Amino acid sequence: MDLCGKLLVAMPGMGDTRFEKAVIFMCAHTPEGAMGLIVNKPARHVNVTELLRQLKIETTDNRRNIPAYFGGPVEHGRGFVLHSADYQSGESTLKVDEQFGMTATLDILEEIANGNGPETAILMLGYSGWGPGQVEDEIVQNGWLTCDATPEIVFAEDNEAKWTAALKTLGIDPQSLSATAGRA
Repeated sequence: MDLCGKLLVAMPGMGDTRFEKAVIFMCAHTPEGAMGLIVNKPARHVNVTELLRQLKIETTDNRRNIPAYFGGPVEHGRGFVLHSADYQSGESTLKVDEQFGMTATLDILEEIANGNGPETAILMLGYSGWGPGQVEDEIVQNGWLTCDATPEIVFAEDNEAKWTAALKTLGIDPQSLSATAGRA
């Protein structure tokens, strides 16, 4: 199972409030572990303009605004930019697939601050990480569903609707999901 470029969609009854109704874009998945970014939980107390100022990144009048998100509970102070695949920053951009890239260096923020950079991007603070076999176990234990990622879901402005939209790609009505798992 390769989860790179897929979405993890939290099942009801996840048990960890940080992941309640979470939609996670999977950036990496290897036998050594997995890394993803939550794409539907805004970082409510983060002002991107102020963040750029703190990082001493000068902005221009044609700066594009990008939203900031809580990417996950690991390394809150570390930033990642999940973006469309049209942007490549040398070796520092991880090309996840044909639609998405992820860059974790300041040069992408400098590009965005100057009105350049990727066509579409979101800033993430922190990430979601799993050790070897952990995410697979959580899927087997009914913690997550998986589906294909689309830019329409990942970069949508309506964060509340992303969870439902991801489930609908699987033909699942969110009202039909149960918070309890069972075995037949």
